[in-house]
Amino acid sequence: MDIKQAIIEGKTSLGIELGSTRIKAVLIDIGHAPIASGSYDWENRLEDGVWTYHLEDVWKGLQSSFQALAGDVQRRYGTPLVSTTAIGISAMMHGYLVFDKSGTQLTPFRTWRNTMTEEAARKLTEQFQFNVPQRWSIAHLYQAMLNRESHVRDIAFLTTLAGYVHWRLTGQKALGVGDASGMFPIDSAIQNYNQNMMDQFDELARDFDWKLKNILPTVLCAGENAGALTPEGANLLDPSGGLQADIPFCPPEGDAGTGMVATNSVKERTGNVSAGTSIFAMLVLEKPLSKVWTEIDMVTTPSGKPVAMVHCNNCTSDLDAWVKLFSELNALTGAKIEKSALYDALYYKALEGDADCGGLVSYNYYGGEPITGLEQGRPLFAHLPDSRFTLANFMRTILFSTMGTLKLGMDILTEQEQVRLDNLLGHGGLFKTKGVGQRLLAAALNVPVAVMESAGEGGAWGIALLAAYMSQKSADETLEAYLSETVFAGNAGMRVEPDPKDTAGFAVFMKRYEAGLAIERSAVATLR
Repeated sequence: MDIKQAIIEGKTSLGIELGSTRIKAVLIDIGHAPIASGSYDWENRLEDGVWTYHLEDVWKGLQSSFQALAGDVQRRYGTPLVSTTAIGISAMMHGYLVFDKSGTQLTPFRTWRNTMTEEAARKLTEQFQFNVPQRWSIAHLYQAMLNRESHVRDIAFLTTLAGYVHWRLTGQKALGVGDASGMFPIDSAIQNYNQNMMDQFDELARDFDWKLKNILPTVLCAGENAGALTPEGANLLDPSGGLQADIPFCPPEGDAGTGMVATNSVKERTGNVSAGTSIFAMLVLEKPLSKVWTEIDMVTTPSGKPVAMVHCNNCTSDLDAWVKLFSELNALTGAKIEKSALYDALYYKALEGDADCGGLVSYNYYGGEPITGLEQGRPLFAHLPDSRFTLANFMRTILFSTMGTLKLGMDILTEQEQVRLDNLLGHGGLFKTKGVGQRLLAAALNVPVAVMESAGEGGAWGIALLAAYMSQKSADETLEAYLSETVFAGNAGMRVEPDPKDTAGFAVFMKRYEAGLAIERSAVATLR
């Protein structure tokens, strides 16, 4: 069957992911290849000290990305997009979206980027004897309780961004287990919220009329049906009226889960690093960790397997700001260089730098970093008078700084917990320039790193694969088998081994980086 006929017959799968800087829709054929896409750029807002997105911007972005996708289908294949076999929604994990019983939003969306829940996260970690990071939904809820915020009494539904969009499109208050694991701790044995911890939290919330189980989304695993597109949802996603209702939905997932799927990193001893606005590593575990580490989050794959997650709030924002500055310089001189070409040129220049960056150091902290104990961030760049301050060393420093905090967390897993990996895959914006981010990450972590050509499609492709898995899998076929044997058969990606010279240079850089954290802490305390 050719692609046009598949589109006409609805034998495709659609994935939409709401990332931190872009909303992307990807349509795939029955062979899992992307055949059309559409996107919409957006940015979070800092309002009254809170990182947020307005819900009207959510729908503007979703409608625009779908419209762009439908337009791409029409241009490429000469037919409208009216139906698909299945749809999946993915988005940034964690955060705080709460609604009352009438569906009215009770407080502006508090995203994962906020570091305002230190007290709640600490107390819940002590109570549960399980690490509860600041960005988790339950930490936001408990902090609101500790702050005596009046809206807490009226909460009827607490969800993530993916769960919210899914609810509005299908009417179902459900969430994939991977995304749910960033709201509240999951018991992997039952692939559901940890009941003992829920009981403990309900005791903390005994002054309220609600119980936690009644305000959280229902947990579903990959492959389960999570409802269907309602007529209202169809009009919400496609106001032109072209999209038909009743299309099945897979469970909505978080960007961490879709990243695992997009890189075939859902089996034990596999892992991936997602590097964009934030950077995080996901390692699927063979056995539980020996203790509670506040630097390590315990989440799950979309099929419920335990995963150790090292999450850092900051990655490419500072890098992007510097590239924008260079772009302004180009414009000032009359040079005309495409944005992608400028990124490539600066990335490749970094490979010419000294292995240890020539004595330069940088902190990409636009926001706080719990791993290094910082509630706020101040982007900083510093060098000594006798440092080798060249463009190559500068760019190498900026790129190394995107990986510094990740290295601190990964050392806990690889050195303290002796976690072993057969495969580590990279995906996200940091890896768009071929070979550069991959080589430097291999040096930083001292492990081989692979990148797949398909991973450039990112989480939108990953959630499209989860939608396809729901509709195409055989009766007892696991997600792990489906990905390995059907989607990625024979595709392990382009693998780069760590260069000993780069690794030694990064180790020197990290000594400087760790020592200089005192400067960053002082900047947070003094620069207001």
